[in-house]
Amino acid sequence: MHSDPDIMSGIPVFVVTRVPLQTLFDYLEGEAGLKEFSEDFPHLKIPAIQVLETIARIMLYRGEIINAHSTG
Repeated sequence: MHSDPDIMSGIPVFVVTRVPLQTLFDYLEGEAGLKEFSEDFPHLKIPAIQVLETIARIMLYRGEIINAHSTG
């Protein structure tokens, strides 16, 4: 991911593209999903999976912290 004020007014985009990260989230929120995103942007399949993996790790980590506080 990359954010530069000179590229798309600083909106986070996939590196070396003008495809906003928000586009991935829009696909995921709609019926299209990751499959269609990877078909429409085949060069971004691996970076998109890496973004989702990072988000999943953050969510799992936050869940562990919440569970530790609620059971401790």
